[in-house]
Formats: sequence, structure tokens, C-alpha cells
Amino acid sequence: MKNKLIDAIVAGIEEKKGQNITVLDLRGIGDTITQYLVICEGNTPIQVNAIQDSVWDEVHKRTGEKPVSTDGTRNCLWVAMDYVDVAVHVFVPEARTFYDIDNLWEDAVMVKG
Repeated sequence: MKNKLIDAIVAGIEEKKGQNITVLDLRGIGDTITQYLVICEGNTPIQVNAIQDSVWDEVHKRTGEKPVSTDGTRNCLWVAMDYVDVAVHVFVPEARTFYDIDNLWEDAVMVKG
């Protein structure tokens, strides 16, 4: 497990009071574009944006890494950050329920959640 990167991501989420944090290990599933998923929630689009900023800052401070891409910052209902081996998804609760991304990867090993 990429402990240092995942630990930094989770710390960034927790810094802004992100909730329902789930870390999924996808390495045992074929044809995935990442090794881990980190999924969490913020109560409002403002909190989702704050969580995204905090993750960016914490990861950069601890590892020097920056996301390859970040998407969803216009409306902040669902922000996705790509750290190549780790993908981060920050949702408002309604979007997380609607897209049900957690259950799309039900074959994954839950590392935290």
C-alpha cells in the first residue's frame, strides 16, 4: 500500500472534517486505471472544495506530489483528483448516493471505511 500518499490524502480530508472516508484497494481487480480509491464526503460544495484544497496541500507538503488532474471544481458536487496510483473522489452526500461509486468496486478490498 502507498501508505505515505494515502495517509496524506486522508489527513487532508480529516483536516477539513470530511466524512465517511473509504479507502479501497483495487490491485486485485484486473483492468483498473488506479491501484487505490479514496472516497469521502463534504456536506456542501464549499466544504468539498475546501477538502480538495486541503488534500492538495497536505499531499504536496508530505510527498511533493501534485495531482495529474483534478476535475469537478466548477460546481464541487463531485471532485475527482488523480494521483496516478491513487484516485480521490470527494462528494456531497446526494451525489455520492446517486453515483454509488462505492458499490461499483464491491470486489475491492476495503482498507479503511
